[in-house]
Amino acid sequence: MTTWSRGETILGVVDVVTSHQNTKVPAVADTTRKLVAELIGTFFLVFTVGATVYSGSPFAPLAIGTSLMVMIYAGGHISGGHYNPAVTLAVLVRGRIGPGEAVGYWITQLVAGLLAAWVVRAIITPAAAVTTVALSGPALAAAFVAELLFTFALTYVVLNVATSKDHPDNSFYGLAIGFTVMVGAFAVGGISGGAFNPAVALGGAVMGLFPWPTLWLYPVAELIAAAIAGLAFHALNPADK
Repeated sequence: MTTWSRGETILGVVDVVTSHQNTKVPAVADTTRKLVAELIGTFFLVFTVGATVYSGSPFAPLAIGTSLMVMIYAGGHISGGHYNPAVTLAVLVRGRIGPGEAVGYWITQLVAGLLAAWVVRAIITPAAAVTTVALSGPALAAAFVAELLFTFALTYVVLNVATSKDHPDNSFYGLAIGFTVMVGAFAVGGISGGAFNPAVALGGAVMGLFPWPTLWLYPVAELIAAAIAGLAFHALNPADK
């Protein structure tokens, strides 16, 4: 007889798995499922970034936020739907993923970002000359602050809508997370490019959207923001372990 069991939430997304009684999924198989889900979700997120920017669509932020939303709903029950090394770090600080598993997520997400960038370059002809974000002097500092603020907002929202015990069965987590990215892209996309995600930044650099000499800015700002979000969650939710 097949039963449905509620699994541990990584992003607070309820992980419902089908299993036969007295049968457990091998750890290796479970890890593979999670990494494949992260690969697929991150690939489509970065691909959407490149495709919409290359096409010159004014609705790129809406498409990108929606892409993230649907991929979270599609794969969240398997891997937690991180699709972002910064989110994985925030979840690690939160205590909902182990260091070893987090490393696997990070590698998978970065590889997915590279794959998506290569596919975009191979199949899409830019509607106009690709514009690389220019960062120097005050613009560099402004971009750092922009990435720090909205990556904090993103990871803070993720932890609160998707891992809090106060929202065990909510169905709005994907919408809230996707909309946060959309808002950030509209608000500061003109300042930093609106990556909020080291995998997006890496893929974007391959696509010519972000400058290689200052690429360090993105993971540094984003990972600092993610760690702060994790600590903020603990401070504001001391009873939620």
